[in-house]
Amino acid sequence: MRHVTDDERRARLGLRHGLVPSARAADVETATAAMTVLHSTEPATPYLSMWARVDAFARTDLDRALEADRSLVKQLAMRRTLFVFPRDLLPAAWGSAAARVAATEQARVAKDVVLEGIATDGGSWLRSARSDLLALLAARPDGLTAAELRAALPALGGSTLVSRVLAGLGASAHVVRGTNTQHWRVSRPRWTLMEHWLGELPAPLPPAEGYAELVRRWLWTFGPGTEVDLVWWLGSTKAAARAALADLAAVQVRLDGGGTGWLLPGDLDPVATPEDWVALLPVLDPTVMGWKERGWYLGPHAPLLFDRNGNAGTTAWWDGRVVGCWVQDPAGRVHVRLVEDVPAAVRARLDLEAERLTAWLAGERVGTVYPSPAMRPVLEELL
Repeated sequence: MRHVTDDERRARLGLRHGLVPSARAADVETATAAMTVLHSTEPATPYLSMWARVDAFARTDLDRALEADRSLVKQLAMRRTLFVFPRDLLPAAWGSAAARVAATEQARVAKDVVLEGIATDGGSWLRSARSDLLALLAARPDGLTAAELRAALPALGGSTLVSRVLAGLGASAHVVRGTNTQHWRVSRPRWTLMEHWLGELPAPLPPAEGYAELVRRWLWTFGPGTEVDLVWWLGSTKAAARAALADLAAVQVRLDGGGTGWLLPGDLDPVATPEDWVALLPVLDPTVMGWKERGWYLGPHAPLLFDRNGNAGTTAWWDGRVVGCWVQDPAGRVHVRLVEDVPAAVRARLDLEAERLTAWLAGERVGTVYPSPAMRPVLEELL
């Protein structure tokens, strides 16, 4: 059995994720495809993820891909998480991970409608609410914000319920978060029918084919990964993950520590060690959130760098390992906090990255609802 060491896994991470300087992407579409998807729970994260991977990246580059070209699309999918998808990957998600989320979300809304005394038949209420929202959006190709939809349909109740119905419609690919009405650090989209946003829509893939395609791309980006990693990332059952691995003829490999991982059959050649690299990644970046079993790149630092719900804060990287985090002071200047000792030359390079990010942000401060324990004392000191 092929043995992939932690050192090689870290080399793969740097190269495949575009964090090694020589491996950075030419554009946002290439960088997004290299990561399979981008986390978009926090509005600023995709922009900061692209800054770390695309040379000379400008915010308008991602705006163009999301809103003008629509080559990248926001989609609720795995683990009920909002992602930025390459457009060609959407049918795979629509037929598998997103469909699973949609079914779960719709069942929960129908149940809560009854529990909250809004209606005695939650399923009937939900079907009516979905129909009313879709009818409104069908008449508005440019879309409507959630506030505008609530105002037009007061019978649907409070903002939380309307947002949940919209989330279910988004997961099922009926609607999409379209044009953002706010700046890049705040999400206030115009909800738009998916067919208005993308034109003629491809059919969702059958569930097994959809999961297999998601797993194929995940293995290229994150392989070797374990079954535990894959089931967690997909938000699926073990049966679905195992079936996808079998469909792909994925190959078992031995990992340091005696564990077993998986690689695509055409991806078994050893990866050469790249040049040294450092990186500053944002909250919930897809690299730090790509695996469930994270010791090989986090070491003992998970309690410092993740909150209690498993959300990653900002991270500072050196050659495939997380060695710290970063925060901003009131003036917008970026500061690195190390959680372990590194050579002075590495610290200097991380400080240079902090200066580069400070210049790119140009005084704009990026807030977060997911500060890690390592970030909090620095934030308190700086603020």
